[in-house]
Amino acid sequence: MPSAPPPSSLRVVVTGAAGGIGAAIAGRLAQEGAQVLITDVDAARLEQTAQRLGVESVAADIATVEGVAAGIDAATERFGGIDAYFANAGIVGGEGLATPDEQWATTYAINVQAHVRAARLLMPGWAERGHGRFVVTASAAGLLSMLDAAPYSVTKHAAVAFAEWLAITYGGKGITVQAICPEGVRTAMLEQAGHLAQLLEAHGARTPDEVADLVWTALHDHRFLILPHPEVGDYYRARATDTDSWLAGMQRLQSRFEHLKESPTA
Repeated sequence: MPSAPPPSSLRVVVTGAAGGIGAAIAGRLAQEGAQVLITDVDAARLEQTAQRLGVESVAADIATVEGVAAGIDAATERFGGIDAYFANAGIVGGEGLATPDEQWATTYAINVQAHVRAARLLMPGWAERGHGRFVVTASAAGLLSMLDAAPYSVTKHAAVAFAEWLAITYGGKGITVQAICPEGVRTAMLEQAGHLAQLLEAHGARTPDEVADLVWTALHDHRFLILPHPEVGDYYRARATDTDSWLAGMQRLQSRFEHLKESPTA
């Protein structure tokens, strides 16, 4: 069975990479020598990012079967194969119970089903050759929860669960599966988070480049959970071992959040 190529020799696809975490990961990998193709639904911004980073690109909507396949097919054609797939694209997708069913469906399609569709295309070949890497950009919300963002919390939990299932099912076949689970990262998504951004910033928001640096390190040690905020691991353990206390703490945080929303000076 052939050994996996070193991270600097990877042939890579990164979705949702016109900016933010995806662009930072793509840039770091390309800087280290990897062959990288990025995808995003924002074609104009994607092209600008690809030119800046010196990587390949394909405009694609990964909420669709065709969009997922487009990036995989293009990278296979241009690089001769794919060694690593970064399922990075994601959206918040609404707030609470008033979120329309259509928005729930779109959020699920991007945050979860796109990963499933990519894995269907990649896993059989990877398992046959004995190596491959599938990295999901989930969120701390996928291990814990996120205030005022029910669709995001639910689908990011599902994304982590799917990554765990892949790791269990294909880890013995030489395939590495990892989940990136940050709290606040200084991206457009954080800028659009309103009062919630204040709470996330208080916990120490990371830059996309900081996340990319940690991802690069994790490509060498194969850890499943990539935690740009190490304290998330402590919260995750607390949630599992004393769920009632953890929920009480989150309820207090919810009260703080509601106060921020209601305060005229917030």
